[in-house]
Amino acid sequence: MHILVVEDDARVSDFLERGLRAEGYKVRVARDGAAGLEAARDLDRMLKELDQDGVVLLDLMLPRMTGIEVCQTLRAAGVMIPVLMLTALGTVEDRVQGLRMGADDYLVKPFAFEELLARIEALLRRPRDQKPAANRTLGVGGLELDRATLRVTRDGQEITLTARELALLELFLTAPGRVLSRERILSNVWGVDEDPLTNVVDVYVRRLRAKVDPPGAASFITTVRGLGYRLEPRPSLAAV
Repeated sequence: MHILVVEDDARVSDFLERGLRAEGYKVRVARDGAAGLEAARDLDRMLKELDQDGVVLLDLMLPRMTGIEVCQTLRAAGVMIPVLMLTALGTVEDRVQGLRMGADDYLVKPFAFEELLARIEALLRRPRDQKPAANRTLGVGGLELDRATLRVTRDGQEITLTARELALLELFLTAPGRVLSRERILSNVWGVDEDPLTNVVDVYVRRLRAKVDPPGAASFITTVRGLGYRLEPRPSLAAV
């Protein structure tokens, strides 16, 4: 498996290169957008010739060309290698822009290395001819989020969420069944500057539950005492 890391921060790129090589991946690094674009084109040609798989880890803020420009140029040229965008910009608008430009997934810095590995593995499991879908939908049990339009529905009924609630729901939907610590939620949804002792996560989880949970049914989001929260995959009420 091949990984192209496009990252201008030498400390970050060196860490990713060492960690990914230790996991058995073949890694190439590019330090600016233009070099990353050419490296991605070369990687795509090589993968097709060798009938192998690969992923591009693409930083958003790069010299010479931004990650958005690199991704958009690749997709316009028909290069469909999976792209996982890495960035410190974690607003809903930032993620939506990246996905609309052809990125397959989005991970906000700082992130846990094991989460990065899980995201890479998920991208590598996709069929090779599957093109990125600008309107890709995340969902469990009748609860769905359209990541392009930010439209949330529960069994077909639209639900209105704030931008922060949308970001929180998106995080849960990308990891159904997994426990998310309050620290990880703070990092991904609010950024690294938030006070880890704040109860803002608990407040927003309660708000999100009040909006997305089916009336009279068990909550989609369960509390795991001492650890955090987990989105429970549940069957759709419409299917019962």
